[in-house]
Amino acid sequence: MIPPAFEYLRPNTIPEAIAFLQQYGDDAKILSGGQSLIPMMKFRLARPGYLIDINRISGLSYIKEEGGYLKIGGLTREAELENSLLIHSKYPIIFDTARIIADPQVRNMATLAGNLAHGDPANDHPATMLALGAQVVAVGPQGERVLPIESFFVTLFTTDLQHDEIVSEIRIPTPPPRSGGAYLKLERKVGDFATAGVAVQLTLDGGGLCQNVGIGLTNVGATPVKASKAEESLRGRKLDEATIAQASQLAADEAQPSSDLRGPVEYKKGLVKELTRRALARAYERAGK
Repeated sequence: MIPPAFEYLRPNTIPEAIAFLQQYGDDAKILSGGQSLIPMMKFRLARPGYLIDINRISGLSYIKEEGGYLKIGGLTREAELENSLLIHSKYPIIFDTARIIADPQVRNMATLAGNLAHGDPANDHPATMLALGAQVVAVGPQGERVLPIESFFVTLFTTDLQHDEIVSEIRIPTPPPRSGGAYLKLERKVGDFATAGVAVQLTLDGGGLCQNVGIGLTNVGATPVKASKAEESLRGRKLDEATIAQASQLAADEAQPSSDLRGPVEYKKGLVKELTRRALARAYERAGK
């Protein structure tokens, strides 16, 4: 299908883009990768009168460690994450996530910032960012706001971003030694949205006990789910089979999926339980290395 008519704007700076957002209000949408927005426009699920393409803005594409954080620019593509040596070596959970999003054509254009700003609980990065305790940096007419990922997702397709704000950066705390993470999902076919997915990031202390852990769930609620009870059950404990099994069941209990063409509620909760078990085991193994 062909989208409805719209005005196409290409600002060269962030202030210029913000001025357009202020001028045109809710009738304007930001275009970065466009891999979510354009399909919605074609199906007439989104009808912006003004499309603000920010791809000409320089300085928004980078992957670097600075000041105790991994910093990822707002225009950084999934393919850049997938091919980054830094991501491969220190943030395998992000590599796990980026490499299974859609297909190479999509990953060459899609951005992490857009993936989060879209607010779709079926997207993969939100659960991973919950597990990592990330922060979203938003820039608007009043300056910069740093938004914790735990409160960023408000409801279905709705985030804490204001209509005149742009995601300029994602910040992830640099993991301490003996940390590891993993992201696993089940999909009906390659490139599909997850039937369910689980992200785990953990840190072990010197005695091999779980010092800190984050668990995020994909596509089993109106927003991405932070499995807080499962996390709490693991802190200060050794990750043996019994502990992992208990945490996996708690994660499944915290999931709130709906029955649809991908499966009934009971099936999806069972997937969360098994994927959590596998993701914890893989993250534990990587932390040990």
